[in-house]
Amino acid sequence: MEAVKEQKITENEQKSQLIIFRLGDEEYGLQIGQIKEVVPTPHITRLPQTPPYVKGVANIRGNIIAVVDLEEKFGLKGENDSNANNYTLVVESDQIKMGVLVRELPNTLNVKKSHIEDSANIIQDGGAEQSYIKGIVKLEDRLIIMLDVFKTMSENELNTVFKNNKVHETV
Repeated sequence: MEAVKEQKITENEQKSQLIIFRLGDEEYGLQIGQIKEVVPTPHITRLPQTPPYVKGVANIRGNIIAVVDLEEKFGLKGENDSNANNYTLVVESDQIKMGVLVRELPNTLNVKKSHIEDSANIIQDGGAEQSYIKGIVKLEDRLIIMLDVFKTMSENELNTVFKNNKVHETV
């Protein structure tokens, strides 16, 4: 019985390391393992016939990656919002490497698992096959929405926009 209690305490005290950034007026977080690096936003070359939230492609350290604006995709841009996206989060999976625009330098935050509310209790996007909201971090007067950045794009969007941008390196 003591071992079970000890295991539960240990699980609740485990920590997750998140990268925290703002989209609109809200705070969002990504697991640090999804982010390869944070860089000042480079020159972005616009691509024809792509959704407005796909800003184009950029050359970051010899890799040509698609750059997306999640504020625009989620409809969080207000009329008074400037277009100053000063930093790009380079996120990477086995299949895709892309950049996510953010306005200010993101912060790192260690969060106890016990402070994360499971996304199963949160309203889900009915159109998405799998929710991109992984949970909500509850810290005193802050709520931080945890995302799975790769699930923010539908399979169709990934195939259309990123099929030619799967981890390319320039020569």
